[in-house]
Amino acid sequence: MVLAINDKWIWDFWLAQDGADWHIYFLQADNTLPDPEMRHRNVTQGHAVSRDLVNWKHLGTCFKPSEGPAFDDWTTWTGSVLKGPDGIWHLFYTGTPHAEGGMKQRVGHATSKDMHSWERVGDGLCLDLTGPNARYYEEFTPGHWHDRAMRDPWVIKNPDGENWLMYFTARVPGRKEPNAGGAVGFASSPDLINWTLQKPIYDGGDFGQLEVPQVFKFGKKWYMTFCTAADHWSEGYKTRNIETPVTGSHYLIADSHLGPWTAPTNKFLDGRNPCKRYAGKIVEMNGKLFIMGFLNFDIEGNFIGKVSNPVPLFVDSDGLLSVIED
Repeated sequence: MVLAINDKWIWDFWLAQDGADWHIYFLQADNTLPDPEMRHRNVTQGHAVSRDLVNWKHLGTCFKPSEGPAFDDWTTWTGSVLKGPDGIWHLFYTGTPHAEGGMKQRVGHATSKDMHSWERVGDGLCLDLTGPNARYYEEFTPGHWHDRAMRDPWVIKNPDGENWLMYFTARVPGRKEPNAGGAVGFASSPDLINWTLQKPIYDGGDFGQLEVPQVFKFGKKWYMTFCTAADHWSEGYKTRNIETPVTGSHYLIADSHLGPWTAPTNKFLDGRNPCKRYAGKIVEMNGKLFIMGFLNFDIEGNFIGKVSNPVPLFVDSDGLLSVIED
């Protein structure tokens, strides 16, 4: 059975494993809203747990926007959860404020001992587009792009050291074509508390935005999955892909977690118009890869707002991924 809540829409999600348990955190909003698009500004975070990623026990709402005024007093959007070296769990998330019209995104940080009750670290803000490397990122540019992209933080332990690395949805300045400006931002921390903004880890000019990045290693290759819309493919990428633009989840591939990252020129990983699954997450079970995504639209274009069961992926000899369709 898919992950669903009778009175709510659910969409972007992220997973954290604790022993045999898979914890899923997801964005949710009341499905009584007159338009599904209104969910983005009426959001809280929900929590459920499973042993098999199919049968879920709902644990209720676990995080919501600040009372304000604060950088996250309007929305607390997508993020990631991981355990620190002291056993404390860390939630990194996207915040937007009522101030600035919600157009500027920043990264927040909260911690928990039980993976459900989260407390902000200080005022919650842990990363902004500030410091010497901020010049490598696009600020809010009305008429060019619809927001200042700094969201969907994905945090991992540095496989080559003792510090921590953050990847996030971003944009770079100076691109005449808006759809050539999508990037994946990058930051580092020695302790999960203090973060330093670095140059973007990827700005290949292929997409207007690379949402909900996830970075992981499988076999000898590193992968960075992301989602994007058909109308956010750049003109350059359209010439290199074999198919008509679709909306869904795709990936970059590299030999290192630091890149250089490239977008495969073969078929888009998991896309359709109207989009079937979005904001895909890759999970590894018993040495095999699976993709999950939130169920976005049915074939008639009606919003669904549930999370799919895992769908198996095939990995070929070159490390390229394809969906074994359900």
